[in-house]
Amino acid sequence: MSVLWRRWTTGAHGSSVFWRWWTAGTTSAVGSAVGAVALPLTALTVLDASAFEMGLIAAAGYVAWIVIGLPAGVMVQRLPMRRVQIGADLARAAAISSIPPAWWLGCLTIAQLVIVALVISFANVIFDVANSTFLPSIVSKEQLQSRNSLTSGTQAATQLGGPSVGGVIVQVLGAVPTLLFDAVSYLVSALLLRTLPERRAEAPDSWPPVRAMIREGWRFVVRHPVMGPCMWAATAANTVSGAQFALYALYLVRELHAAPGLVGLLLAADGAGTLIGAALTNRITARLGTARALIVAGFVSVAGALVVPLGTGWQGFAAFAIGNAVFSIGVVVISVVTRTYRQIASPPELLPRVMATVRFVSWGAIPIGGLIAGAIAGILSGRVTLIIFVAAAACMPLVLLASPVRHLRDLTDYEATGSPTASSRPTAESA
Repeated sequence: MSVLWRRWTTGAHGSSVFWRWWTAGTTSAVGSAVGAVALPLTALTVLDASAFEMGLIAAAGYVAWIVIGLPAGVMVQRLPMRRVQIGADLARAAAISSIPPAWWLGCLTIAQLVIVALVISFANVIFDVANSTFLPSIVSKEQLQSRNSLTSGTQAATQLGGPSVGGVIVQVLGAVPTLLFDAVSYLVSALLLRTLPERRAEAPDSWPPVRAMIREGWRFVVRHPVMGPCMWAATAANTVSGAQFALYALYLVRELHAAPGLVGLLLAADGAGTLIGAALTNRITARLGTARALIVAGFVSVAGALVVPLGTGWQGFAAFAIGNAVFSIGVVVISVVTRTYRQIASPPELLPRVMATVRFVSWGAIPIGGLIAGAIAGILSGRVTLIIFVAAAACMPLVLLASPVRHLRDLTDYEATGSPTASSRPTAESA
């Protein structure tokens, strides 16, 4: 049954399934990009949130990865995948839709924004693990990196246009009404997902205990000589990203005194960098190899993080945009390469748990980074805090250099014996 399903979904019908899957994700991403501007601006301009409160909201948006990140892989493996994703979309739409009525009634609070962020966070965990697990079932191994690059590039395009559009809409309608765009996007995504076929997989007569399944996925990742270091490098990147999510709007509005429309434009630089990185990933990996590309991308991200908090006035705006874009270029290369490698190197029956384990650790770092950044910024400043987090960014390439990855040209060169292949070892000529 699973072989027939694989052939059916990777053939002509599979192409149609992929594009419907892609359209659903793209629609949701556009709304989320608009909401990513509207929600923090609601906290800042409507409720006058403090630096710590901004960090709390940012952390709430990702804390679910710490709470249910590991069980999510088991849940996705056992439950109907499409129905789970549709339920997640509906939950996110309902949470976002609760904000405008509360605002109109004059009872909107920071606590409600935190609760909304928490609901979205838990729904995102289930949705994202299912989404990344579904893709390899409808795309051949040869197409995986190009499809992952396309997905990242699409997300980049939405991040590029979404914040700019969101900033303009916020300036015209206000922050709270703009959130309705995000709610509608989740509803459209749910409708599109209903048209996709349900995953067909052979289930055992009885499932092993949940803890045993979680432990199996965890051990596979952390003991893997390539996948493990890649996960810790991604964790460093997401710790920095968490700080950025918490502080960017605060830094731009209160320290660089940017107007809402300009805030959206500057935040869109992240999308520009992601788009460039996604477009160049295949060329970079073909020229350098996937393993070497990861290390180079790590150093590129460090340079971007260092540039972001430099300068004041228009020089500060320019530094922020350039640094934001450069940081994103490096991170998206790391993301595409490591995600593709996990999808190829993981046994199919372990893939949901592998994805959940990696995201539990790496995405769980986002709320931690946000909370720490919010606390530090409340004492020092957003600029100083962003400079401090450059040290965390430096861990990306350093973790990879301290692992067997430094000896490889491509991640797939690592042999089952735990040593690089002969062809991948550096020679006197290559050194």
